[in-house]
Amino acid sequence: MKRRVVVLHGPNLNALGTREPDVYGSTTLGEVDDALYRLAKELKLEIETMQRQGEGELINEIHLAAAEEKAIVINPGAYTHYSYAIRDALASVRVPKVEVHLSNIYSREPFRRRSVISPVVDGTVAGFGADSYLLALRAVAGMLDRIKR
Repeated sequence: MKRRVVVLHGPNLNALGTREPDVYGSTTLGEVDDALYRLAKELKLEIETMQRQGEGELINEIHLAAAEEKAIVINPGAYTHYSYAIRDALASVRVPKVEVHLSNIYSREPFRRRSVISPVVDGTVAGFGADSYLLALRAVAGMLDRIKR
């Protein structure tokens, strides 16, 4: 498998930096993406980042990533808690997949403590703010290295 990764930011993540900074931090999505591209260069990964509001758009990107043999880092946003369609799309693809959350969803409101995504991905990184994305990218790089062997 090639060392390529797509980072999918779900709904409302375009508002990072201004949306509930006490929960999600003050880092903007552009700053998250910049940090991801810097780390990807260090890890010798090809990455592309994109933010999509719609469930169907995310599903399309998941299938496209798999067809192009790209690993997936995904922050499904609120879809985490109820989108069986995104869950099924992720379950259907055979590429490394990591779920990401800026906040610790397990310490939040009861409806946010359940992820329908977690059972169908290789791992979940949550609660480290913008660093969650960087940790997820490192995890995917390690998975890609193990596949190459």
